[in-house]
Amino acid sequence: MRLEFTVKTVALSIACAFASTAFAQTLKIGLASEPTAVDPHYHQTTPNEALVSHIFEPLVRMSPDMQLQPSLAKSWEATDENTWTFTLDEKATFSNGDPFTANDVILSFCRILHNETAIGGGLVNVARRIKAIEAPDATTVKLITASPYPVLPNELARVPMIWNGVVKHDNLRFDPENGCGVTSAWPDVNAFNRGDIVVGTGPYLLKSYVKGTGIELERNDNYWGEKPDWQTVRMTSVPSAGPRLTGLLAGDFDLIENPAARDLKRITEGGFGHTITPSVRVMFFQLDAGREQSPLVKSPKGDNPLQNAKVRQAMSLAIDRKTIVERIMDGVAQPANQYLPEGMFGSIEGAPALEYNPKKAKELLAEAGYPDGFELTLSATNDRYINDAQLTQAVAQYLSRIGIKTNVDTMTRSVYFPKRAKREFSVSLGGWGSETGEASNFLQYWVTTTNKDLGVGSSNYGAYSNPELDAIYLEATRTLDDAKRSQLLQQAVQLSLNDMGHIPLHFESGVWAFRKGINYVGRADQRTMATHATLAN
Repeated sequence: MRLEFTVKTVALSIACAFASTAFAQTLKIGLASEPTAVDPHYHQTTPNEALVSHIFEPLVRMSPDMQLQPSLAKSWEATDENTWTFTLDEKATFSNGDPFTANDVILSFCRILHNETAIGGGLVNVARRIKAIEAPDATTVKLITASPYPVLPNELARVPMIWNGVVKHDNLRFDPENGCGVTSAWPDVNAFNRGDIVVGTGPYLLKSYVKGTGIELERNDNYWGEKPDWQTVRMTSVPSAGPRLTGLLAGDFDLIENPAARDLKRITEGGFGHTITPSVRVMFFQLDAGREQSPLVKSPKGDNPLQNAKVRQAMSLAIDRKTIVERIMDGVAQPANQYLPEGMFGSIEGAPALEYNPKKAKELLAEAGYPDGFELTLSATNDRYINDAQLTQAVAQYLSRIGIKTNVDTMTRSVYFPKRAKREFSVSLGGWGSETGEASNFLQYWVTTTNKDLGVGSSNYGAYSNPELDAIYLEATRTLDDAKRSQLLQQAVQLSLNDMGHIPLHFESGVWAFRKGINYVGRADQRTMATHATLAN
């Protein structure tokens, strides 16, 4: 908001009031991890999704506690086993004034399937499940799937909608194999990062995006929904917790994410506020269980020990999750005994804690044929998750104690994620928030055998495969009866835990600290949102 005064003299009280208001109009956020793109279909990471959701919106959204809410669609229903019908909100408009219509839905799904610069295939998996899209009118969209897809609305909460004007086209139609009626080139990630085509329906506009420097957003004063308190939002990435906290205390930031838990007392005593929100993000190691030879494993037998379930189980038994939570995570986390917190849909009720038993771990290694162990490397980020490098070092020490010579290689996420996608690692650190609120989400991306046609296993970089689990999972995804679907998902989760192709470690908690004068509501998906920061009364 820019104000110009033509009167030379104003009352001091009015000047002070204006100064206070102007100060309140800018929210300065210190991020722990920098978004890698403004492209809403580029890479499904929490920093990217948080940034994107300020500018673009999905058909339905998740509340802070992971409950489905209307967004661009004001209502939806399953009109038959394979069809979900969405009624679009006629008030929804893009920042350029164009109304949001069925054409934008069609173009969004088509672009997801024509995005050659994307990393990972999460959005592609959803789009591939859609067989046809019908638009009886501008505000009605029917998404037709090849088989029943009961969690489609939940999945759509992670699918941002873009303006159909980002490309030239004739009559749009959902016909991805033939181009959907698009007559120009499809936009790539660089086009979005430059800001040329960043036109969304969200509460903010992109003012500037400079990697390594910062991000600035400007309030969309024509936003069709509830307008946020902040005229301008400035986001700066500060990967280290210490400097982030220093920035908050010095007034450089109004809000920071992921302060160290050990600093919370200092934050409170300094007159600052903080909030801790349990998250659905599980931290885990993915093992290269599917290849005869693995790039970062050295075995005395010349094979890949990670293919042996007993070896994988031994590695899990070697890890003291409780101590990691207490000492590495400063108590602000929960040991994981499965891939989704208990109480979420499809999680195992009353699941026991995963055992810490180094003696049993050594016995299992011997039974598997590796009494003297072997050598491997743990690969991880050092700037993405809370204490990711320290966590990896701790796990390496535990594995070394049972005879597995363990090296650690940490790197920035900009290097790590592309290398992981190319399957250059043997044991890789992962973090995943099941933002659909169902156990099916983790299973779909990480555990099931990769099958592009079915839209599953896109993040299964370890090539783990269990046909029995696949069959149960696929049956669950086609089961409309909630009770039966939950039972099937629990069976699939248990099979995965038995095989231990993915070793769960703990569930992160989201932590935010903020200056006096504002309130902040944390989210279970750990997104840092300017819209959740409000001026305190």
